[in-house]
Amino acid sequence: MTTVLNLDPITTLTREQFFQLCQANPDVPLERSSTGELIIVTPIGGEGGKREANLIIQVGIWNQQTQLGVVFSSQTVFSLPGGGDRSPDVAWVELSRWQGLSQEEREGFPPICPDFVIELRSRTDRLKPLQTKMLEYWASGLRLGWLINRKDRQVEIYRQGQEVEVVRMPVVLSGEDVLPGFTLEVN
Repeated sequence: MTTVLNLDPITTLTREQFFQLCQANPDVPLERSSTGELIIVTPIGGEGGKREANLIIQVGIWNQQTQLGVVFSSQTVFSLPGGGDRSPDVAWVELSRWQGLSQEEREGFPPICPDFVIELRSRTDRLKPLQTKMLEYWASGLRLGWLINRKDRQVEIYRQGQEVEVVRMPVVLSGEDVLPGFTLEVN
């Protein structure tokens, strides 16, 4: 579950101010929507953390074998071109795009949209905010994204230039041309 703080009556956070706020409060996981809302991300429980770690491992093993990019955990905040500052549960950036960033950009909140993301709906997450987050990635250049919704037993697949596809679980997802040769079985 997430908590959204409306700061409009007081201020609008710039990207730099958001970064400073996160640095000053490292124990509070924060995001900023493309409309400037400050979002406090609630920590997940053991089962959700286990699922997230398993996904990171699977994408990481594929990436270790292919050496095509860089894998990131949910602790990484990306400053999206569309204006938001978001943390996907799993993210992957193609290697040449990552190497195109300066060292300073890599050490801060990378100003880049991942090529691939996975968002997991936890049992307390509302679906609409996750779909909005996926659309922010999509509008910022996301090439492939999966919103895994175990609660409704479905996966929403986001592809650049296409309508969102909804598939029922169980399903075997393909990394398509973004993560060539990668598959994920979702039960």
